[in-house]
Amino acid sequence: MRVAQVAPLYESVPPRCYGGTERVVSWLTEELVEQGHEVVLFASGDSLTKAKLISPCSRALRLNPERVDPLACSILQLEQLFRRIDSFDVVHFHIDNLHFPLCRRHRVAHVTTLHGRLDLLGLTALYHEFNDMPVVSISQAQISPLPAINWYGTVHHGLPLEKYRLSKQRGTYLAFLGRICPEKGVARAIEIAKRFAMPLKIAAKVDETDRRYMEMEIRPLLNHPLVEFIGEISDEDKVGFLGNAYALVSPIDWPEPFGLVMIEAMACGTPTVAFRRGSVPEVIDDRITGYIVENVEEAVQALQRIEQFDRARCRHVFEARFSSKRMAKDYVQIYERVISDHATNQSVSGKNGIADPEKLAIRNGANCRPLNGGIPVR
Repeated sequence: MRVAQVAPLYESVPPRCYGGTERVVSWLTEELVEQGHEVVLFASGDSLTKAKLISPCSRALRLNPERVDPLACSILQLEQLFRRIDSFDVVHFHIDNLHFPLCRRHRVAHVTTLHGRLDLLGLTALYHEFNDMPVVSISQAQISPLPAINWYGTVHHGLPLEKYRLSKQRGTYLAFLGRICPEKGVARAIEIAKRFAMPLKIAAKVDETDRRYMEMEIRPLLNHPLVEFIGEISDEDKVGFLGNAYALVSPIDWPEPFGLVMIEAMACGTPTVAFRRGSVPEVIDDRITGYIVENVEEAVQALQRIEQFDRARCRHVFEARFSSKRMAKDYVQIYERVISDHATNQSVSGKNGIADPEKLAIRNGANCRPLNGGIPVR
């Protein structure tokens, strides 16, 4: 199969430090190449891949010291793609929705994985307009704000089994890995560590939009003997950081679309103590790969039970549920359905290749089966 993977340009593929979406795109791309597919990756020029790489910019945008217009780079990326659009059997987008108008006007089989939260203002009107765009969620929880759009299914993230290794010994510190922002709950993580009387190591990036929050709200909390702020860490550093931790704490306060760090900890055999928000109940098997809690007090109680936690069993669940091989297999099945439906849609296409909404609705109604409250899945 000839597949185009279209990645965001803010981080390289894979990222040097922080970056969930680009990391997933890397794992998926490399696994598809390994399985014999012909893959072209559209990403920043400092990306590393076995696929053919096409780049609109030499460096990823976030860590580039030069001032680069991100919209200009994204438009150039789309031009590079659509100039070659007939070369692909299917195009897999990971860039939110910037490409939607172009996809409507080109005869191409495509699908978009939505990696972010979908409860933001303006998205309902946008996705209502583009309700013909095939999309994939990364968790069932992510779907809830927009249940009626053109969902082709849910694919949980997966990573290479060899990327992380099981650490059989419990560590002596708690780990927080992510971004410094209110919804990620770093202040609550500090409170949990203080109540449990165990050191907390914080490996996190600080975006410019969260700089004031960091300085005003979090910086004063770092002046405590139990708290150590490390900053951003690399993929290589994450293996030891997560594997040597007593537990990962994730006291989030937002509709987490997936939470990649939870399966990274799982791969090390390290339990995650997470608040019941968003995808957490889908990803964590309570008392098997971690503990799902409602508040700080319950988080402290969960940490007290980790003495009996089976780290090897945790790793086994990771291998069964969250490998990159499983992820790639799931996506290939979706690609095949997208390609098939694209061929069918040509018979109901209107002017300029845009499908007639009434004919498309009839076709969808005949061939779609409801899943989880009426989500169309082919």
